[in-house]
Amino acid sequence: MVKKLSALALVLVLFLSSLPVQAAEKKQDRKWQDETVYFLMVDRFNDGDTKNDMNVNTLDPLAYHGGDFQGIIDKLDYLKDMGFTAIWMTPIFDNEDPGYHGYWIKNFYKPDEHFGSMATFQKLVKEAHKRGIKVILDFVANHVGKNNPWVNDPSKKDWFHEQKDIANWNDQKELENGWLYGLPDLNTENPKVEKYLIDAATWWIKKTDIDGYRLDTVRHVPTAFWSDFSKAVKKQKKDFYLLGEVWSNDPNYIAKYDKAGIDGFVDYPLNDHLRTAFAKPDQTLSWLFSDWERNKKIYEDPYLMGNFMDNHDTPRFTRDIVKYRQNPGSQWKMALTYLYTAPGIPIVYYGSEIALNGGNDPDNRRQMNFRADKELIDYITKIGELRQQLPSLTRGTMEKLYEENGMAVYKRKYKKETTVVAINNTSKSQTVTLKGNQLAEGKELRGLLGGDVVKSKDGSYTIILDRATAEIYVLADKTGLNYPLIISVAAVWAAFAVFIFLIVKRKRATKQ
Repeated sequence: MVKKLSALALVLVLFLSSLPVQAAEKKQDRKWQDETVYFLMVDRFNDGDTKNDMNVNTLDPLAYHGGDFQGIIDKLDYLKDMGFTAIWMTPIFDNEDPGYHGYWIKNFYKPDEHFGSMATFQKLVKEAHKRGIKVILDFVANHVGKNNPWVNDPSKKDWFHEQKDIANWNDQKELENGWLYGLPDLNTENPKVEKYLIDAATWWIKKTDIDGYRLDTVRHVPTAFWSDFSKAVKKQKKDFYLLGEVWSNDPNYIAKYDKAGIDGFVDYPLNDHLRTAFAKPDQTLSWLFSDWERNKKIYEDPYLMGNFMDNHDTPRFTRDIVKYRQNPGSQWKMALTYLYTAPGIPIVYYGSEIALNGGNDPDNRRQMNFRADKELIDYITKIGELRQQLPSLTRGTMEKLYEENGMAVYKRKYKKETTVVAINNTSKSQTVTLKGNQLAEGKELRGLLGGDVVKSKDGSYTIILDRATAEIYVLADKTGLNYPLIISVAAVWAAFAVFIFLIVKRKRATKQ
């Protein structure tokens, strides 16, 4: 009897603890727009194997710091727990010393000795996949390292464009033929060069089962090459993702590469507006919504665009915040809330979860610190969880409901699910009243971050939000007294009381 009652009590407790805040529709077919990407520089992330620490000097920002494949494997649970479902790594191919960053490629068919063996990388991909994490590799088709063996090989003289720096950055021909930062520029119009690069790209997919490529310096390579490249790699694996880097603030210019088979792009035009909007309070957020309306018209699938606050080529976003003497934690929380709840794929640069600071390259590539304050990590974990639970945040339509000088409220809707996001990046508490024509009447908004509940009153909803905070609401039916919950709680306490009574009774009987 005692065993039965204790089992009943346990079942009821588990039932109560599993009652959801919102019964969100589950995503059936996982799409790339559902992913949340963590971008890391292999050498600067985590040193898991000291045996490959050749020429390491952590005091020199231009030297190797020891990060490797094993270090990433050791931190996969750390990434999974924060809610990341994909990782993008800087190039891992064999590089010239001291090419800690991976962009001075020497051999496309070999992992860099500082990062580990092919077997360890294959293990990394397998371990990531076990955790539901996809793996994206950085692929460079524009150039190689200055001392690549091909440069001095007479038989490969036609593998390179004439050595000439880019003088006019508005001249497309110069962009495609010039030597970027003095690096030997590959002649991808040469069929042999194209075949070599495409063969190498497909080889890595077959050999390691990676899930995507981030394509470096896309605008410095002709679209014809990217068209052939994308067709070839996508034949190797279903739903293989290509993320292009076209460093331009002109979305129409970026979009021409969309037609070459590249799925999405790191959204530099949006990035400019994101940094301006969230680095300090009382800045308009209207540009963020107009950017989305524009993206819908320009790109084939705007939901596959990569949204980011900073990366290895820009100063850290924390540097902007500190410049304006703001609190990095609160500004990052608001920026990340938008990043995680707006259409597109959020890309979070390593160290953002601890508000890592840094200026221009190489200061923006500091060593990761895993012994930092967890407050921001906990926030990222929570919004990452909500992003996975609510399909409207990754697949839904987007509609601005209110925006004024840093206070914004917008709606994401997918099928029967409606999510409302409120961000107050102003210097004061704000009150916003939403009318019945903006949201269905007679319901309530349930806050999933702070627990706020806003009930419909006279056909409207009044949201009150403290300064420098954000809330994510779901629109749900109004709740009255929750009789099933009250009965369940009473049943648990009754069962527990009976359980204690029987234990005491048994003890007394044993003593007699």
